[in-house]
Amino acid sequence: MSRIGKSPVAVPDGVTVDIKDNVITVKGKLGELTQEYSDVSVKVEEGNVIVERSSDAKDHRSKHGLYRSLVFNMIEGVSKGWTKELELVGVGYRASNQGQKLDLAVGFSHNIVLDIAPEVKVETVSEKGKNPIVKLTSHDKQLVGQVAAKIRAFRKPEPYKGKGIKFVGEIIRRKAGKSA
Repeated sequence: MSRIGKSPVAVPDGVTVDIKDNVITVKGKLGELTQEYSDVSVKVEEGNVIVERSSDAKDHRSKHGLYRSLVFNMIEGVSKGWTKELELVGVGYRASNQGQKLDLAVGFSHNIVLDIAPEVKVETVSEKGKNPIVKLTSHDKQLVGQVAAKIRAFRKPEPYKGKGIKFVGEIIRRKAGKSA
């Protein structure tokens, strides 16, 4: 039995969960999310969402924990939201935003201008003496992760000096340089 799939998901106040035709719709103060599901049954009982599988087939077992985690992420997203922070490490690396346009200067001959999806709020923090930080916030966990990965892919952190765009708290494995 899936350990994750067994545990029920608590629905906080202000969040509604509707289940209709194999589609889960979660509404909260931050937005609305929908998710299709198959091979499992989902029901709402006493303020909890319960995911159960119909058989012990490998496919059903794998989807049991998956859909429970997706429902949890949806409920967490519409009630509290998800945040990812990226740190720009390098001399002259800068970030700024005008609305949903993110402007990155990360060592190329030109700045990178990226249009961020309207569901994701972008904010840049630049303090003197510290690395610039890009904060991404949204109710959709998958979308925040995808946008953060796209930004990080412009300049991945390199192992010798640690320069690049990394997640806040990410540990970069460093390598020794040339040995004389």
